[in-house]
Amino acid sequence: MSRKNFNYNYAFVFYDIADRESDAGKNRVAKVFKCCKKYFKHHQKSVFRGNITPANLIKFKHEIEKIIDKEIDFVSIVKLQSKAIFDEETLGSSDTADSESIFI
Repeated sequence: MSRKNFNYNYAFVFYDIADRESDAGKNRVAKVFKCCKKYFKHHQKSVFRGNITPANLIKFKHEIEKIIDKEIDFVSIVKLQSKAIFDEETLGSSDTADSESIFI
């Protein structure tokens, strides 16, 4: 079964970086956060989202792969063709000042 290539222009990024109480782990957490902030808007704790070009998505993935320890860290990228094709429902507090509002 062949997989079609799509140009994804919006993404969510979720991560869980194992700090294991070590300086190296805490350094990876900071580096992943900084890399995500470079490409996306900070949404909540270890969640980022936003518009991104296909070329920047490739660059982002390469940068993240250089930072994480693939044996113990986890990064999930949910790719969408646009932010208009999904629905979001938020329950509870959404007081994050930097959070991007999808509904304008």
